Amino acid sequence: MEKLTNLCVYCGSSSGRIDAYARAAREFAHAMVERNIGLVYGGASVGIMGTLADEMLRLGGQAVGVIPESLLRRELAHPGLSELHVTPSMHARKTLMAELADGFVALPGGIGTFEEIFEVWTWAQLGFHNKPCGLLNVAGYYDALTAFLDHAAAEQFVGVETRSMLFVESEPTALLDRIVTCKPAVLSKWVGHGET
Repeated sequence: MEKLTNLCVYCGSSSGRIDAYARAAREFAHAMVERNIGLVYGGASVGIMGTLADEMLRLGGQAVGVIPESLLRRELAHPGLSELHVTPSMHARKTLMAELADGFVALPGGIGTFEEIFEVWTWAQLGFHNKPCGLLNVAGYYDALTAFLDHAAAEQFVGVETRSMLFVESEPTALLDRIVTCKPAVLSKWVGHGET
């Protein structure tokens, strides 16, 4: 793909049960800064989101937050970001994040994280963009999800080509390497019929 300048990272506003999640977020920040890739994320100062942004900034990287007005206080917007965009709605937030980014990754997170990565992956399936999408499978967090997606593909509800468009790696550098070097996905046919 053309040079990846900014990566949108979806992740939890919670830190999760084990330290491995925060550690992986810091490692991912290191890998991004080493490649001169800026961060686009949800703008919070807490949880994995805050850990990732803090490490990006500590290392001299760019961290751009996008947060809706309704969550400005609840998610505790990060006060020290390179840029913070406040949007009128969640839909506007997700649209702006997608526009600012050249690719998408989900670190461990909750249902908001799942919804966000699935939405941009769906957009790729429909041909709305050809930006790479990936999961960082920290400590097996996404094992059950990836097994289910493989099952959905085997049952022919998710196309094999569509399934292959979502990269899954357990190491930050391996995932970034795949995203940076991937060729834009071009599906052999429109996959909307018989697949959602």
